[in-house]
Amino acid sequence: MWGVSTSAHQIEGAADEDGRGRSAWDGFAAEAGRIKDGSDARVATDHYHRYREDVALIRELGVGAYRFSVAWPRVMPDGGPRVNAAGLDFYDRLVDELCAAGVRPVPTLFHWDTPEAVEAAGGWLERDTAQRFAAYADAVAARLGDRVDRWITLNEPAELTLLGYGLGQHAPGRQLGFEALPAAHHQLLGHGLAVQALRARGADNIGIANSHGPTWAASESAADQEAAGLYDLLLNRLFAEPVLLGRYPEEELTAALLSGAYLDEDLRIIGEPLDWYGVNYYQPTQVGAPRAADGGPAAFAGIELPPGLPFAPRAIEGYPLTDFGWPVVPAALTELLTGFRDRYGDRLPPVVITENGCSYEGVEDRERIAFLDAHIRAVHDAVTAGVDVRGYFVWSLLDNFEWAEGYARRFGLVHVDYGTLARTPKASYHWLRDALRAQS
Repeated sequence: MWGVSTSAHQIEGAADEDGRGRSAWDGFAAEAGRIKDGSDARVATDHYHRYREDVALIRELGVGAYRFSVAWPRVMPDGGPRVNAAGLDFYDRLVDELCAAGVRPVPTLFHWDTPEAVEAAGGWLERDTAQRFAAYADAVAARLGDRVDRWITLNEPAELTLLGYGLGQHAPGRQLGFEALPAAHHQLLGHGLAVQALRARGADNIGIANSHGPTWAASESAADQEAAGLYDLLLNRLFAEPVLLGRYPEEELTAALLSGAYLDEDLRIIGEPLDWYGVNYYQPTQVGAPRAADGGPAAFAGIELPPGLPFAPRAIEGYPLTDFGWPVVPAALTELLTGFRDRYGDRLPPVVITENGCSYEGVEDRERIAFLDAHIRAVHDAVTAGVDVRGYFVWSLLDNFEWAEGYARRFGLVHVDYGTLARTPKASYHWLRDALRAQS
């Protein structure tokens, strides 16, 4: 299965139309200094009005699936229980257009746009949010389930936990450090409850989209190995193992941070069996113990890290960088996939690469072609090594609102002129189209 991915907040626009409520990202972007270029996503790429044009681009590209997200505040403006029929009508139209084009719709139920009213009540720090999310999942499935046969519950709960609640670099802009970890647990609980709600509506093809990447220790020293192990725990194992194994890694540590009275019961729900497991991959991370010689604030992927962390990301040298400054390491994707196979064995269901892509400027984006070519070959290497990979989704179909970066980063196969909103397929779009045609 070949596909392209987007998310609602990054492309839809129409922020005040048809009863859509405000999201945590709307409030975050309205605060001075939160978005690097001072922009917001009120218009974004105007996909809400131009979805037919965008579906035509997908059809012409020749991929068989389109991964989009449903905006919770468009469907439930206050986070529930009231359902906004006009909001669901948009996704009805989108799904119908995709089906008519012969493209499988693959909705993600949550891609970070928590309704502002839910955030005001504590957001994902509160257990009740998981229950609200399950009710929302049921409402979406009730409307779209007759035409949607593949579902994704959450996108990248690690990033929302760590960047949104831990470091404050993303919405909702909290800076709680390790006290943010209940947001991880409640998102995973919401995932499990959503799986149950979808199953009750007859869905039998459900996954999650977790972000993962190999963690490389900066040296063989015990201190660097320990630091890398903790980083890997927080970014990879904390989000994979409850879903795949029904337990948290390093149980004494995580239970102390996440527990409450319901931990065992919650883990049974979080561990609801999945039909496939989604992996979003962009880069590996090299990590060492903090060093006095480092001095000043540490930064990783453009994000300033607070002092006092028990690990320190280090620059990976010897590889080309994207325009975002991320190292291009295709072999690390093979390493990640074979490592998951080795670690989780028969508890790992079939894998789908739910995001993989890069930020480069320009319509003649030869660097993106090289990136995609190398990473698709890396997936092939993993398949050859025995990993059951069933799909690959490029991030992203369109240039879009890139969260705290605003419109400064371009991940799209299709260029968007933000003044006119005109779409122009890039060289990478034509390359992928031709490669898929040659395959068939």
